[in-house]
Amino acid sequence: MTETEQLRQRLLKQEKLASLGMLSAGIAHEIQNPLNFVINFSKMSNKLLDDLIVVVEDNADRLPEADREDLSDIVADLKENMGQIMESGERAVSIIQGILLVSRGKENEYVPADVCHIVKEYVRLSYHAMRANHPGFNVTIREQYQEDLPPIMVIPQDLSRAVLNVVNNACYAVWVLSQKATADYSPEISVSVAAVGNDVVITIADNGEGMTDEVKQRLFENFFTTKPIGQGTGLGMGITRDIIENKHGGKLAFTSAEGKGSTFTFTIPMKK
Repeated sequence: MTETEQLRQRLLKQEKLASLGMLSAGIAHEIQNPLNFVINFSKMSNKLLDDLIVVVEDNADRLPEADREDLSDIVADLKENMGQIMESGERAVSIIQGILLVSRGKENEYVPADVCHIVKEYVRLSYHAMRANHPGFNVTIREQYQEDLPPIMVIPQDLSRAVLNVVNNACYAVWVLSQKATADYSPEISVSVAAVGNDVVITIADNGEGMTDEVKQRLFENFFTTKPIGQGTGLGMGITRDIIENKHGGKLAFTSAEGKGSTFTFTIPMKK
C-alpha cells in the first residue's frame, strides 16, 4: 500500500508538471510580443541616435567644445544602453523559443539544430532555477563550445531535457557538498560540446558530492532518487538514457567518485 501511494503521488506530480508545461507555453507566447516591441524600439532608438550624431557633427562649429564633449559622452552611453537592452531582449526571446520548442515540438521529430546553443541555454536555465530554489547558491560554470560545429540532426526538445536533467543534478550535487565542505571549497561545473569523428560529444562534469557504489548501480532505476521527498521524482536519469541511447542512437556514459564529483558524457552520431 505504501508503494502504491508513492506511485500515485508521483503520477499526480507528473500531471501537475504537464499542466505547468502547458501554462508555461501560454505565458511564453504572451511575453514574446512585448519583448519584440522592446527589441524593435531599441533598434529604432539606436537609429535615431545615429541621426542625432550626424546633426551634431553638422553643427559642431555652433556648439561650445564642452557641450560637444558632453553630447558625445551622452550619445555613447545611450548607444551602449540600447545595445544592452537589445542583447537582453534577444536573449529573453531565445529562452522563450526554447520553452516553446520543448512544449510544442513534435514527438521524435529530427530537425537540424545548433547543439551548442541548446546546451548553453539549458545550462543557464538550470543555474537560474537552482538559484531561485536555493537562495545563496552559486557555482562557477566553465563552458567550451566548438565554434564551427554545423547543425546536427537531433530531437531538440528531448536533447534539451536530457541536458537539463544532468545539469540539475550537477547543480544539486555541488550545492549539497557546499553545505558541509570547508570554506575553501569552490563549486564548479564544466560543460563542453565538440565533434569527435562522426559524433558530437557533450560533457557535463561537476566537483560535487559524487555517487556511492549503490547510487551508481541504481542510477537509471525508475523512481530511485537520493533527493529529499518532494525534490526529485527518480525519473530523470532513466529518461535521459532513453533520449540519448534509444531516440538518438548514441551512448550515455558516466564516471563518479564519492566526495569528488561526477562526469556525464553524451555521444550522439551526427546524422546527415
